[in-house]
Amino acid sequence: MAGTRATVGFVGLGSMGGALAANLVAAGFDVVAHDAAGPDRVPVGAVGAADVAEVAGRADTVVFSLPDGAVSEQVAGEIVALAGRRAAYVVDTSTVGVAAARRIAGRLAGAGVGYVDAPVSGGVAGARARTIAVMFAGSDADCAAVTPVLAGLSDRRTRVGDEPGLAQALKLANNFLSATALAATSEAIAFGTSAGLDMATMLDVLNGASGRSSATADKFPNHVLTERYAAGFTNSLMAKDVALYLAAVQERDGAVRSPQNSPNSPNSPNSPNSRSSRIGAVTASVWERFAAAASGADFTRIYPFVKGT
Repeated sequence: MAGTRATVGFVGLGSMGGALAANLVAAGFDVVAHDAAGPDRVPVGAVGAADVAEVAGRADTVVFSLPDGAVSEQVAGEIVALAGRRAAYVVDTSTVGVAAARRIAGRLAGAGVGYVDAPVSGGVAGARARTIAVMFAGSDADCAAVTPVLAGLSDRRTRVGDEPGLAQALKLANNFLSATALAATSEAIAFGTSAGLDMATMLDVLNGASGRSSATADKFPNHVLTERYAAGFTNSLMAKDVALYLAAVQERDGAVRSPQNSPNSPNSPNSPNSRSSRIGAVTASVWERFAAAASGADFTRIYPFVKGT
């Protein structure tokens, strides 16, 4: 498909979206791209579009890289409303949550547009290196149709299910683990340095021991120790993702909870004693407070935030 210069649309050209759109250009696609912030974000080799309607009118498949579910739903609605659309498929790389992905899929399906839920993980550097993990879910037909586009985005792709929303569930679980590890590592490193340990020495030992995580192996050595704090992902987005995770856990709790259990029972999703959301609630609280204190800061700056509290 790439060799035939198929046209791919792209909506949302932030740090991640811009890198992914550039990958599609490099893979040989004709890319028509739009961002609400204006044409300056359009990557070299892509053609700028004035609006979503122009993208959907010129492209076979449209890729989303948007900040949240509300924006993805809005853009999907614009595609559905377009009478002369060419777009037959949407690939959504945004982190929108399970419920939003299912709503978007249903709305697009009603207009005859296929939807593949395809969030990504691995950061902007991973996107540029084509090592970013693309987890995707959708029907056999929809996934087969957009396989060349997914291949254009990254060399690391895994189909995780046949229903939109399943990839979101995995992405939320992944980001919850990432957020928890980074917050916990910040506290542990702050403790160690306050006791007189050298941060670099701590990281060297932790990375050869059971405390190793993406925080100790990547975020701390590359962004905290160096004081670069430039991972390319904001605390506000991480707080949003952890909140989506917690909401999905609570929704799942409610779905499986026995009808006779009252909302105030110990295992209610809204109870502080809920077994499946206890750790999530703590992690969400930390990131909410950090985002409120320094909205839009690089998420690796959670270390000085935790250290100072």
